[in-house]
Amino acid sequence: MPREIITLQVGQCGNQIGTEFWKQLCAEHAISPDGIIEDFATLGGDRKDVFFYQADDDHYIPRALLLDLEPRVINSIRTGSHRNLYNPENIFLSKEGGGAGNNWAVGYEQGEKFSEDIVDMIDREADGSDSLEGFVLIHSIAGGTGSGMGSFLLEKLNDRYPKKLVQTYSVFPNQSQQEASDVVVQPYNSMLTLKRLTLNADCVVVLDNTALNRIATDRLHIPTPTFSQTNALVSTVMAASTTTLRYPGYMNNDLIGLIASLIPTTRCHFLMTGYTPITIDANIQMNVRKTSVLDVMRRLLSPKNIMVSASTRRGCYISILNIIQGDVDPGQVHKSLQRIRERKMASFIPWGPASIQVALSRKSPYVETAHRVSGLMLANHTSIANLFARTQAGYDKLRNKAAFLDVYRKTETFKDSLDEFDSSRDIVHNLIEEYRACEQPDYISWGAPAAPADDHRMQQ
Repeated sequence: MPREIITLQVGQCGNQIGTEFWKQLCAEHAISPDGIIEDFATLGGDRKDVFFYQADDDHYIPRALLLDLEPRVINSIRTGSHRNLYNPENIFLSKEGGGAGNNWAVGYEQGEKFSEDIVDMIDREADGSDSLEGFVLIHSIAGGTGSGMGSFLLEKLNDRYPKKLVQTYSVFPNQSQQEASDVVVQPYNSMLTLKRLTLNADCVVVLDNTALNRIATDRLHIPTPTFSQTNALVSTVMAASTTTLRYPGYMNNDLIGLIASLIPTTRCHFLMTGYTPITIDANIQMNVRKTSVLDVMRRLLSPKNIMVSASTRRGCYISILNIIQGDVDPGQVHKSLQRIRERKMASFIPWGPASIQVALSRKSPYVETAHRVSGLMLANHTSIANLFARTQAGYDKLRNKAAFLDVYRKTETFKDSLDEFDSSRDIVHNLIEEYRACEQPDYISWGAPAAPADDHRMQQ
């Protein structure tokens, strides 16, 4: 029985990436932009029901909610090539249409204000599922709607569906020194959202704009990558990370099976991704001469292919899952793992199993690719703490000067005090400390209360 997943795409970034994701899924399952199965799609064996359901006239509709506070992106979806794909009842657009003004608190309060309408849409989708497994939230953490309304939804999903998994694809802002952000308050928004991602999500796939731009520039030789090009990279990763759910094998064929092995402790649930060979479209492609299993697995461990700007040369892996797609002999996988172990290409935590897990997945028969084998790595690595530390440093810089706080004080959440900021910073600081503690052999006892000092005297 398929375990259904409901997708919530929130804000400008979430809806742009979500649209690319649904286009990719439609191509892989041979579903036309109107939701009709193509005539040439005669091969079975895929599970469309995880992400789609069928209407009475047999056309497929995504289990997706499109939520935004300003109309630009939603209107472009409504007039775009896949406008007939979505259920119009699942599109929520604020009537005021002013957006959240890049303010987390405004986005959060708008979420509260329209909570009845949004929860009603979520409940309707959940009730239409036979065996709902969980939710996937797609958003950005730096703006107003994706961060603020996204945070509100994470809390709401936890309260309303405590036993369902919540996975997010969270886009972190560009933190490179060369390129200043348009959003001056992004460290505040990021810090407030990170608190909710730490406390209310079961798994966060971190997608970092700094790294995505670097990959597009260095690996794909695009001098100035556009949002649509980096979004195409993200949708490729999202589609690849769900292949084992949509083309089930004997392992990792549901979301819990996929993420349980990657997240040994509750709070350290932030995953980085790597993908190879990287392509955006047929015209722009990396020059990959050979794609054997070993070659793909070696490339996945290369810091150049990792979509987070935190070097994996420092720190250590907590866990790795490689999803290998294509024409693969399991014997090759075994040999490749042996070679990687012999050459010590990946260093693991001292207190857990030092092994790379591999899931083999079929490729879509309806999408032609130039390469025989492709791979996605989902990894839990301690160096991701550096990304959070940079966010924290940016936050401290603004907070110490009390810069731009007036725009937050005007909202109900911060009208009386700024405690929410301090609480968020404490939680993110503890998260950084926990990831760093993971590198030590005594991590298992980290955070445990110390034994009373006079116990020893009593025993004597």
